[in-house]
Amino acid sequence: MVTHDSTSTSPAPQMGPEEMRGLAARLRARAQSVLLRHQPEQHRDLVTAASLIEQLADLAAEVLSSAAVIDRLARLLRIAGGA
Repeated sequence: MVTHDSTSTSPAPQMGPEEMRGLAARLRARAQSVLLRHQPEQHRDLVTAASLIEQLADLAAEVLSSAAVIDRLARLLRIAGGA
């Protein structure tokens, strides 16, 4: 039986922490641009979005780092015969 995906959009590629930080920097730069200085709501929204993306990038980096440590620990336990 053939199944079809019910969404009409293709999945977006995942961004790594460094790419997310680059996006946050671009959003922050856009918020500081001359065009948005006179639009306080958009300025505030972009600055807030940049801050949230930076926080998410930090969390993603921490998760990736922890996963690498756990993977190494699991391999060492297998080698030692403990798991």
